[in-house]
Amino acid sequence: MSESNEDLKRRVAELEGQLESEKAKQKKATYLKVSQKGAVSLYGIRRFPVTFYQEEWDRILGMADDVRRFIAEHEAELTRKG
Repeated sequence: MSESNEDLKRRVAELEGQLESEKAKQKKATYLKVSQKGAVSLYGIRRFPVTFYQEEWDRILGMADDVRRFIAEHEAELTRKG
């Protein structure tokens, strides 16, 4: 019976390691990468990267104040993830 307990402890430790590994994958950092077509891809926000060409990023980033203001004005209507 002692050997069975050791097997169970080993299995639990193995499963805990796998769980930690999966959690780390879910919380990976955001990063940027140049796509094959020369666009900028943002990874780590969604399941798939968000990709725009340079001019599109310039337009989006130029709207930063507008986006922040819009979010503040509509905060009661918006949902937070997580």
